[in-house]
Amino acid sequence: MSVYYHTFGCKANQYDTERMRQELEANGLTTMGLRSDAEVVVVNTCTVTNQADADARRLIRRVHREQPNTSIVVVGCSAALQPATYESMKGVSAVVSGHDPVTIAQAVTAKSLVQIELRTRLDRINTEPIGGELLQHRRGASRGWLKVQDGCDRRCSFCATRLARGPSCSRPVNQVVQEAQLLAKAHSELVVTGIHIGHYGLDLPVSSSLAELCSVLLDRVPKIRFRLGSVEATEVDDQLLELMATSGGQLAPHLHMPLQSGANAVLRSMRRWHTREQYRARALEIAARVQPLGLGADIISGFPGETDADHRATVDLVSELPFTYLHVFPFSPRNGTPASGLPSAVPQRIAGERARELRESGLNKGVAYRGNRVGSPARVVLEGEGRTGLTGDYLRVEIQGESARPSGIFDGTLSGDAEHLRIDAPLEMCPN
Repeated sequence: MSVYYHTFGCKANQYDTERMRQELEANGLTTMGLRSDAEVVVVNTCTVTNQADADARRLIRRVHREQPNTSIVVVGCSAALQPATYESMKGVSAVVSGHDPVTIAQAVTAKSLVQIELRTRLDRINTEPIGGELLQHRRGASRGWLKVQDGCDRRCSFCATRLARGPSCSRPVNQVVQEAQLLAKAHSELVVTGIHIGHYGLDLPVSSSLAELCSVLLDRVPKIRFRLGSVEATEVDDQLLELMATSGGQLAPHLHMPLQSGANAVLRSMRRWHTREQYRARALEIAARVQPLGLGADIISGFPGETDADHRATVDLVSELPFTYLHVFPFSPRNGTPASGLPSAVPQRIAGERARELRESGLNKGVAYRGNRVGSPARVVLEGEGRTGLTGDYLRVEIQGESARPSGIFDGTLSGDAEHLRIDAPLEMCPN
């Protein structure tokens, strides 16, 4: 049986798809590079916004229209929260609530419609029987995902991902290190990912932390670059900041710190645990300690009750802080979340206008940052066929000249301009 995988959403979802692929291949199924060649299409869904749900449904309808004899298996976060919706769609042969590869392998080979009940912990990340119980390399990729935990114990009023993923569940340090060592044989960079990595280790029998895990990874897997996925500003502790500042780029100088709003009243309504002042202070502390620094954030515009003054407070904070990019989304009410029933809804048109203003501000800050990086040194990980690369501070650059090989790490000096950053390929790569 041949299978094609389509993944929506975050890097944690991309990691989960890799686990599915390897479990299915271990069971004798073949992975196809083209959807049209596959007998089964596995759709790994995301539910962070209504648009994410709609994108998954749109893809399913297109697959069934173009390939009516192809079986469609729907999995992931949206499948966990809306199983009946996907069960009713034409072409869908199985719906799995979550990301468990063993259950998904069973569903892919089933002959009739299957709907797996939602469990408390959807991803049995400590016991998956894939090969040596560790993720193998991601085919054709110089950058890999290293998932260190799943789920979330926070209760942001707008978030449905926690409902779909369950409580925080961390992988033991030794298992994470073993997987990183295996992945390092085929990757030059590993992205430390999860749903709430800032809570890594708090649930382990011997409590640990994200900073302690990173310290062990840098010591035990020394020849590749690690990059943190999304992490809260208040969870970047002094030990983690010290590692980022002193590792010589082995821990990439890049943070994605969700902001959501720059107005305290809105943050309280969102049930966030930081204030505007706390976020601002930590962001400035980090920027003063780590240079260069790629800094990104998530922002929700038009949250219920957000006033013009609240929006201006967010715009002003974005203007002040050294962001290099932003992910901005108009508020999207999710069923089952407290925010879905809040009064004082902001009209969609206004939420959209506010999102556009914030996106434009983020783009302008990104252009200015890239322009300032011209002429400065950078460590680059090659991507794809070796024609592009990614700097530690999360800038994509063109590779000038012929690279020694299509993957690896090298140091150089950035040239070009803000729109087209370039770097010369070296004759030899740094060992990795």
